Amino acid sequence: MMDKIKEEIRITNGRYRLGYHLMTKGGWMNDPNGFSYFKGYYHMFYQYYPYASEWGPMHWGHARSVDLVHWETLPIALVPGDMESGCFSGSAVVFEDKLWLIYTGHHYIEPGDPESFYENQNLAYSEDGIHFTKYEGNPVLRMPSDNTKHFRDPKVWQEGDVFYMALGSQAADGLGRALLYRSRDLKSWEQVSVLAKAKNLKEEGYMWECPDFFRLDGADILLMSPQGLEPDGDRYRNLNQTGYLIGTLDEETHTLTHGGFREIDCGHDFYATQTILTPDGRRVMVAWMNAWDSPMYEKADGWAGALTVPRELRVVDGTIRQSPVWELKQLRQEALHDGNLECGRTYDVPRTSEVLLAVQDIGEGTLLTLTDGTHTLTLTPDHACGRFVLNRTTKDGERAAQLHELTHMTLRIYIDRSSVEIFVNDGVLTFTERIYFNADVRLTVHTGAAVGTIYALESESNQY
Repeated sequence: MMDKIKEEIRITNGRYRLGYHLMTKGGWMNDPNGFSYFKGYYHMFYQYYPYASEWGPMHWGHARSVDLVHWETLPIALVPGDMESGCFSGSAVVFEDKLWLIYTGHHYIEPGDPESFYENQNLAYSEDGIHFTKYEGNPVLRMPSDNTKHFRDPKVWQEGDVFYMALGSQAADGLGRALLYRSRDLKSWEQVSVLAKAKNLKEEGYMWECPDFFRLDGADILLMSPQGLEPDGDRYRNLNQTGYLIGTLDEETHTLTHGGFREIDCGHDFYATQTILTPDGRRVMVAWMNAWDSPMYEKADGWAGALTVPRELRVVDGTIRQSPVWELKQLRQEALHDGNLECGRTYDVPRTSEVLLAVQDIGEGTLLTLTDGTHTLTLTPDHACGRFVLNRTTKDGERAAQLHELTHMTLRIYIDRSSVEIFVNDGVLTFTERIYFNADVRLTVHTGAAVGTIYALESESNQY
């Protein structure tokens, strides 16, 4: 009740505001929620605290778009109440000509003790896609007896006349897992199986957040964010990771036979994915373009957090590849350079831009530098070890991944004031980074024969 008399926080400085990524008008943002399509609009919800640029009692912020690029901010969809201390992450489906939100109710037991809580699953619905009413029969799903208090982030989809839910949880033995439920009306749920479970804490974690289960290009994929993985060389360097298990769903046992966990992004600032099957049949993913251990310098200005550009997923050779959705091309305003890029020459790049490069005959040393003179990001092939290395001028600035082909490659780079998203070799690797450029960027290719295009992009597409 106290939130109703608070004033929403105002932005005090626009220095790091993004030009074409979805963010809040002010306040805190984390996980994308409820990515859906309803009555001619894509809908995106997100974890939101409107009264400070720090995490607080979670609301559901809301925006919609006709093209996945230009987003209109709508009224807050969910506000904690009725003993809820937060409306945690979830998803959305269309049923009976209504848009239904399925979310986790987070409930504190002991005031002042953040570890004293329980979680359950709840519904809200809307006929116009803007104004939502919580279902009077909430909660619709309570925690099973073989679970700890971690029981959240429902992802619901429909197959025929049956709804399925993948739910993140921690088993009583302390291992992360994804549970599978089904329902015909979204209100009465029965457990079908333990869809998949961690083998051990070190390799697969103690809690699987934000699960998302779908079939793509003949493979069954469980996308999720496990907590508690231990660093392993270049892998698992962030506080919490995001990645996937790929395999085959047993139709009788409803369990996933799969290989090992694979990170889906190799950068510092990528967590809590959510996907949609678009009306034209694409599997499109977004994520929180931050992480819990990110510095988030924009907090000083009255806001925090953003979402990645939408990315189309496909499976090639048993791994997920990512491509920016084709709709992003409409952001292009002007081609500032098109042709060869001389080694060692500096090219000026706007703070909202797209860079397409193809580089042959890549030698030793740094391949590419992006810098504003103070903040610098470099990309370097490590030929001896078969690694592709990103470094930025921050504490713990290095991230790297294995890459078989290092003598020639393609790069697609989206720069947006305080972020950089890098797609290597048509999305074989991606690096998502918050890097807080204060001025236009200078790009230099240091080795190889490079040809490319530099586009100035629309810079105020999501400022309303």
